[in-house]
This record gives sequence, C-alpha cells and structure tokens, in this order.
Amino acid sequence: MSQGAQCAEDSTEESPTLWAARAAVVERAVLTRHLRRVWALPATRLGVTGWPSSTRQRFHTHWNYWWQAHLLDCLVDAQHRQPNPGRSATIHRVTRGIRLRNLGLWTNSYYDDIAWLGLALLRAHQCEGMPVRAPLDRITAQLREGWTDHAGGGIWWRRGDTFKNVPANGPAAVLLARWAGLGGERSDRQRARSMTEWMERALVDPATGLLWDGLYVGPDGAVRDIVKTVYTYCQGVFLGACVELAEGDTSGVWVARAERTIRAVSAHLADDGVLRGRGGGDGGLFAGILARYLALAAVRLPEHGSAAGEAAAGLVLASAGAAWRNRAPAQGGPLLGPEWSRPAQVPRSWRHRLIERDLSVQLSGWMVLEAAAMLERIGSRS
Repeated sequence: MSQGAQCAEDSTEESPTLWAARAAVVERAVLTRHLRRVWALPATRLGVTGWPSSTRQRFHTHWNYWWQAHLLDCLVDAQHRQPNPGRSATIHRVTRGIRLRNLGLWTNSYYDDIAWLGLALLRAHQCEGMPVRAPLDRITAQLREGWTDHAGGGIWWRRGDTFKNVPANGPAAVLLARWAGLGGERSDRQRARSMTEWMERALVDPATGLLWDGLYVGPDGAVRDIVKTVYTYCQGVFLGACVELAEGDTSGVWVARAERTIRAVSAHLADDGVLRGRGGGDGGLFAGILARYLALAAVRLPEHGSAAGEAAAGLVLASAGAAWRNRAPAQGGPLLGPEWSRPAQVPRSWRHRLIERDLSVQLSGWMVLEAAAMLERIGSRS
C-alpha cells in the first residue's frame, strides 16, 4: 500500500461525522487567519504567530520553530481525517517554509524543538510519502549526541545548557522509538527506552504519579536542583513514549506506567474531565499535546488488554466538547480559547493583548478536535 493510500484508508467515504466536521471548521479558520507565504516566496507557507497580526509577524520576522512543527502535525492530522490534494500541497509548502525561514537548516540548538519537527516530518512521510531521510538523519543524529551521563542520563534541553527536562526527552523518545523501525539505527529503540527510564527515575512525583518539569545539573554532573513545576505537556510526551515502548514488550511495565499517567492526569490536571490550559505563548500548546497522546493511548492501550483507554478517550472528548462549546465567532471562523472550559474572547487588533491571538492557542484547540475526530473515526470501525 502506498503512503498516500494509508491516508485515504484512514478517511471515510461517508458524510462527515460530528467531530470530523468540527475539526474541519477549525482547520479552515486557523489556516485562513494564520497561513501566509514566507517573504513572498512561491511554494512556501508558515503560520503567522499572532492574529490579528503585527507587521513583524506578517513578514515572519517574529516566528517560532516549534509552533510550526505543530502546525505541520495538525495538517497531517487533517489529511488523515479527510485527504485532499490542496492540503497535501500545503503540507509540502509548510515544510519548505520552515526550512527556508530557518535559513536552510533543519535543526536549531533546542533538542525539544527538533524532536517535534522530526515527529511531524515522519508522520508527513507516512501519510504523504514526502522524502524525509535527510532531515531525519540530521535531527536524530543531534538527538543521539544530546545524551550524557550527567544527572544519571537524559538529553539536554538545548546545546550548552545545564538543564535536562521532560519536554526534551519525551518527544525525542517518541521519535527515536518510531524511527528505529523505519530507517533509523537499531539502537534507537534502546535509546528511547533509556530516555523514558531516566524520566521515570528522576522526575516522577511519587505522591501524584505526575512528571515534574526537569532538573539542573552542577559542574560535577550531580543534580543541583529539581524544578517541580507540573505541565500537561510533560504528561503527554511521557505517556506517548510509554505507549510506543509498550509495542512488543511483554513485561507490562510500559502499559502500567501509561495507565498511572492517565489516572494522574484525570485526578490532578482536569476539571470535570476537561484538561487545564497553560496560558499563551509556548504554554498555549501544552493541553493540545496532552490530548494528542491521550487519544493515541485510547486507541493503542486496549490492544495490550488495558482498560485505561476509555478514561483517556473520555478526557479527550470532554476537552474537545468544552473547547467547541466555548468558541467565539471571529473573522474566518471560530476562535478557541486557552482555557477550554471558559468562553473565548476575540481580540480587536494586534495591540489587544488577548492570549487568543497566539497561533499556539489555536493549534492546541485544533489538536484536541482532531484527536476527538480520530477517536470517532476509529470507533466507527470497531
């Protein structure tokens, strides 16, 4: 089967169902307001970081590499939902736009950033057959180089830093686990396992089962300080790594850790089943990232005899329902808020400092609706 056929198989010939239709409306709104060429160059697109946008934003003087990786990932979600040639072209244009705006490079100094782009590119390859060997070779080589034995293991947050955290090790583990069977080094799966084991040893709160953010390392390699801030982002990527590592594992340890994480999220990071937001900026993406990997867990954990998939699906659907109910009408389509349980507000201009302006916030809302649409699609086949 061709990669494009895989996307086609993931869709349905029937009329759009509820969540698929809602995801399509939000996709159109986000792309209408945010998608622009890069410096007027043909065959390029990037997401403008704010709407309404300032001049600097419209010309991509101000941009954010890892937000663009999530834009690409959302486009792949949509292509799985309902493939079409126009979106396929957009996927290629965004990929080209990212590289051109990054001055011809695929990587930067942040290990978390490049892991996210690697994940989006790999999914685009699986869905669209897009050639990604060169960028993935560069990205995964840099991730492998990021591992040191300081603080017992793990990769750094960025090159030359003294901080190791879940936001870097989580997506890197997911990417290396997937890439190991699709063109990477055979040892990449063991690297993914080592990263996830390090997070388990160093950053799991024994009282709640939630992941702390990260830790600072002293010159002697010892842990200097642990940052015990809890982010939805961290739970999502740790859960995603556990789900990947559960494939082919007979010990049950990765399934058990995934189940513990889902229970902890439900108990501590959701209100009436709705995931909590983390404001704007980079935090605007955090709940959407968790929703993505909760949906993945909901689909794949039942294959391992786990009943936790139902709880994961419940969190996704409750969050998507709240985000949709609290949308606000705006130019181009609905605008979603940073807190899905609260009504969204519409900014009047780029000077109006509402969090809803941020592309990150809109991508997060799009993500949770695509996650709900994926569960709807998979459920209709069972």
